[in-house]
Amino acid sequence: MNTVVTSREDILKTSRELIRQQGWSAINIRSVASACGVSVGSIYYYFDSKAALASATVESVWSEIFHRPQDRDVFQDIQACITWMYSRMEYGCKQYPGFFTLHSLSFVREDKADGKRRMQQAWQHILDELCSVLKRDARVRADAFTEQFTVEGFADVLFSLMLSALLRQDYDSTAALEIVRRTLY
Repeated sequence: MNTVVTSREDILKTSRELIRQQGWSAINIRSVASACGVSVGSIYYYFDSKAALASATVESVWSEIFHRPQDRDVFQDIQACITWMYSRMEYGCKQYPGFFTLHSLSFVREDKADGKRRMQQAWQHILDELCSVLKRDARVRADAFTEQFTVEGFADVLFSLMLSALLRQDYDSTAALEIVRRTLY
């Protein structure tokens, strides 16, 4: 993997590849510089610390895992969206073994501010997308949501199920789909 990189994105791509091959612990300034075929100073040009590199790498991994699909219909139907999200979680766990549990839990436990903030931004983006899809889904009953049982509250339930599935490494969306079917249709 010893290719010379010249951009921030190249460094992040190489960092993602290091995680794939060696795990999360492989991400440090020296190992990334070596894998990129550049000096340590070149990495510091783009990232002022190991924490900055790790945070940007985390954001990059989240973006790769949950990049928007080519099929825009996924975001018109909550069941299609959930199925897609669970498949992306499975993809993420295969591409980045241990990423979700090791990285997420370490940032929450150790309170690494920037990494935690980026992780929460990724989570908020997923929650916002779930809310948008719930509002667009033509199959949802008109009376499904109330002042007490809101779109946002139900999206939070669905997201909690997803996080639980991540920790269990269970990518079968059947239970979440059944909750949607019984609750909304």
